Amino acid sequence: MDIRIGIVQSMKELDVDLPEDADRDQIMKEVEACLGSDKVLWLTDRKGRRVGVPASRIAWVEFATPASERIVGFGTA
Repeated sequence: MDIRIGIVQSMKELDVDLPEDADRDQIMKEVEACLGSDKVLWLTDRKGRRVGVPASRIAWVEFATPASERIVGFGTA
């Protein structure tokens, strides 16, 4: 699962590639619980690296749908 996080006052976005077995609903609950607080959202990517984002700096969060992941070529989805 791929998550993109927009950072306040930054042109760049953070792209975290989570493990295939990550629970989408649980991750969404964690993000919602962090927003509006002084907490840090911690995510672990497929390689085991931990990424921390201060919740106060999160502008938006996008969860990739399984259908939109790994599309290659000119095929339609």
